[in-house]
Amino acid sequence: MSALIERVLDAWTIVAVSAGALFFLAGTVGLLRFPDSLTRLHALTKADNLGLGLVVLGLVAQADSVVMGIKLVLIWGLLMWASAAVSQLIARTVHEAKRP
Repeated sequence: MSALIERVLDAWTIVAVSAGALFFLAGTVGLLRFPDSLTRLHALTKADNLGLGLVVLGLVAQADSVVMGIKLVLIWGLLMWASAAVSQLIARTVHEAKRP
């Protein structure tokens, strides 16, 4: 691989992972600042899913093989599925607790 391509991939990794970290930070701020459980949950799940996606896209550029890149994307997909399932359960529990 040429030096120019390596530098471009390194720059992409730095930009994507940094942007992902900023989304993680935004989700944490939303978790701490929003007034109720459902808005906190929404902020956290959306920001964390996008943040993780950016981190994975940054790391895929550094993967040694295509198989490693596919594994990273599959882990991201699994975590998105788990996040959706858990946030649904938490939201349902909060909603049922607010019923008279």
